[in-house]
Amino acid sequence: MRAEAEREEEVNVARRQWSIAGQLFALQAVVVTLLVLAGAAGAVWLARSDSRQAAKEEVLAVAHTVARSPDVRAALTSADPAATLQPYAESIRVATGTDFVVVMAPDRTRYSHRNPSLIGQPFIGDIGPALAGRPFTTTNVGTLGESVRAVVPVYGDDRRIIGLVSAGITTRAINRKLLAQMPVLLGAAAPALALAATGSWLLSRRLRRQTHGLGPAQMSRMYEYYDAVLHSVREGLVVLTTDRRVALVNDEGRRLLGLDEDASVTDRPVAGIDLPPAVAELLASGRDAHDEPVLAGDRVLVANQRTTRFEGAPLGTVLTLRDQTELRNLASELDSVRALTEALQAQTHESANRLHTVLTLVELGRADEAVQLATRDLALAQQLTDRVVGAVTEPALAALLLGKSARAGERGVDLVIEPDCRLDDSPLPAADLLTVVGNLVDNALEAVAGTDPPRRVRVFVGTVDDDIVVRVGDNGPGLDPDRVADAFRRGWSTKSAGRGLGLALVGQVIRRHGGRCDVAAADGGGTVFTVRLPIPEGGS
Repeated sequence: MRAEAEREEEVNVARRQWSIAGQLFALQAVVVTLLVLAGAAGAVWLARSDSRQAAKEEVLAVAHTVARSPDVRAALTSADPAATLQPYAESIRVATGTDFVVVMAPDRTRYSHRNPSLIGQPFIGDIGPALAGRPFTTTNVGTLGESVRAVVPVYGDDRRIIGLVSAGITTRAINRKLLAQMPVLLGAAAPALALAATGSWLLSRRLRRQTHGLGPAQMSRMYEYYDAVLHSVREGLVVLTTDRRVALVNDEGRRLLGLDEDASVTDRPVAGIDLPPAVAELLASGRDAHDEPVLAGDRVLVANQRTTRFEGAPLGTVLTLRDQTELRNLASELDSVRALTEALQAQTHESANRLHTVLTLVELGRADEAVQLATRDLALAQQLTDRVVGAVTEPALAALLLGKSARAGERGVDLVIEPDCRLDDSPLPAADLLTVVGNLVDNALEAVAGTDPPRRVRVFVGTVDDDIVVRVGDNGPGLDPDRVADAFRRGWSTKSAGRGLGLALVGQVIRRHGGRCDVAAADGGGTVFTVRLPIPEGGS
């Protein structure tokens, strides 16, 4: 019950949390709304400014027209200016749609007004620039409220100012005109807001599909787990996109492939990265691989590669790498021990048969023949053991040669240890010597298998001119000179079955120690492999 309650609580928390797409949509909706509102406000402000400017230009034009009228100049010099100017000004006001047209004397006395009761009273507002001969526009509060007005001087025949004309439009009238334009502004803003909201919704819907509806906390937690797992996993991991570009290489993958930790390989094509040839070929091919051994420098890696898909669509390929170098070295030593054990078991069985034969000869009274049979077989076995153990002081290598001798005997092959074979306290790792000797001897035994007797393999291990020399020859059919280079490539094999890894491992050891391998035809047929490994400085 407690576990179910906890799961239910996690589900409720996940529901309460907004997804990335939801948060982005909300943010975009707020931003777009604010932008549209700001744009609408800006448009209203511009429209208001344009309306005021248009009003100023309109009243200034009306004032100039009235001021230049000969009837106005004549009326200003008459005995009763108001009688002529009041009806004239009102007709102009009605015709132009302005709120007032006032003709006044230079001392501000009104001769006309929209309200006849105000005729003869002083004009309210600034007239200083006009008295100085400069027409101007301004915003003032008068008897009709705040208005945008223009004041223009009226000149007589002698170029003397004989009066002033003021035309104006109230701010209320300007605002009414502006409000009449609002449906147009809102009509333009509403489609823009709807279009922006639709675009934001489509974008958030796409983002929701791409993020699978996850919230920020979930994605952050997923990234932390993802990063921690990739850096702590003990397998090398290489992820490629569908166009064969590197999407990710974890720390172990960099180590196994010999990539510099500081080098950036992300989003680079596989062909442009310095990778081991076998790994580069596998990545470039994109084929599926299952527990396939590949060589990477001095390492033997086991590779698994498969195509990744999501909802049926390919996302790329994932290559995992496991280091099998130490395991193969141990397996090589184990093979040597197993071979020696099998040889001892075979010798035990054979010794039991010979013992019965000796006992039977003794019972038949043929003691001398029994002694000769026993001592001859014992001498041959002891002679081989003494020769190997006396020549090679490396216990593992000696055991390997004894085991290979026994296996060769079972196959009807004469494994000959060269008389001058000698190796004391090798400065090279024993595992490398076992790899070279064991694989060369195995290949030689395979080469003579199925051929007519006598079948012979000759082995030499010793120190020559500051080099450790391993020479293995056979009297088999021989190796085509054109195939020598291929023989040291992983996957090449003369057998119909097999993975062709032996000589590739030998080549790996040679490259690691800076040595070389010579392949030549043996006298009388067959092939001789000669490996030279330099003795390190300070080695014995």
